[in-house]
Amino acid sequence: MTHSSQQNPPSPDSMRQDIHGPSVQSGANTESASETSTRLKQAVEAVSKKLFDKQPQIRLAFACLLAEGHLLIEDRPGLGKTTLALAMAQALGLDHKRIQFTSDMLPSDILGVSIYHRETEQFVFHKGPIFTQLLLADELNRGTPRTQSALLEAMAERQVSVDGSTWPLQKPFFVIGTQNPLDESGTFPLPDSQLDRFSLSISLGYPSRAAEKRLYQPEHLQAMKQPLEPVLNGTDLLAAQQLAAKVHAEETLVDYLQDLLLASREHSDIITGLSPRAGLALFRVAQALAFLDQRHYLVPEDVQDAFVPVARHRLASRSGQHKGEQLARGILHNTPLR
Repeated sequence: MTHSSQQNPPSPDSMRQDIHGPSVQSGANTESASETSTRLKQAVEAVSKKLFDKQPQIRLAFACLLAEGHLLIEDRPGLGKTTLALAMAQALGLDHKRIQFTSDMLPSDILGVSIYHRETEQFVFHKGPIFTQLLLADELNRGTPRTQSALLEAMAERQVSVDGSTWPLQKPFFVIGTQNPLDESGTFPLPDSQLDRFSLSISLGYPSRAAEKRLYQPEHLQAMKQPLEPVLNGTDLLAAQQLAAKVHAEETLVDYLQDLLLASREHSDIITGLSPRAGLALFRVAQALAFLDQRHYLVPEDVQDAFVPVARHRLASRSGQHKGEQLARGILHNTPLR
């Protein structure tokens, strides 16, 4: 049950009055925002044709990208993680690469390496697969901590430092990391610093019986081989990110968001509460969800829909009796909207 049904939040009509204030775009810019959000919805629908019965997760993945964040998918193999990443790259017209993490990988396998050229008597940097727009870091927790850490600077600062030189990454830059359950052999737990770089996490889970039955139909098998036509491109996406960041939030909703953060920090069974980076991710993802719904203002449901995906991978239980998602849902249920 959402808290908005139990409280008296600001009405959408009052929020719409704020939209027409001086701080919000109008006229041609508003039309541009509406057109962009419509095309984004078309991209979401296109990806949904590749990945049946997973519309909520696909919507969250697009919101994460709009919020200029990175996405962690926690699931067992074979449930569509790679399909989601590839379909998003195709629908959005983004360059994409995939790294399969293994225990013998080195940071240079990700970042690149400087090679000495005898002809010029100089070292030349050869860029690694991280130099792309959408990077699928597959089975990230099968890499050693040293290799995992190669992503930290790139995810936080959109740049790579190698041999004393700094190389900017392409824009937009979006990492989709996948993580196998920790009970599987050959995995290394992701440290908190790595987990906190991911704006939100989702789990695809098994498809419904009806959706899985569609997988066996010849027309679907043929469609899976065909790449999606791009609905947008990288330039369009950068513009959409800027528009999503301008979605209006009333002070009441900002207070509600901060109440959720404070509840995680004061919770007796949580080791470490949500960081300011997590709070910013929550705010940006909520804005992106509103933008995908073609709204220029936040409503309580935007914050509520974003909270569990943003918090679940960041929270750990002192007693070991609760998972991060259970803790996040408990906080959401027990924190009222003023």
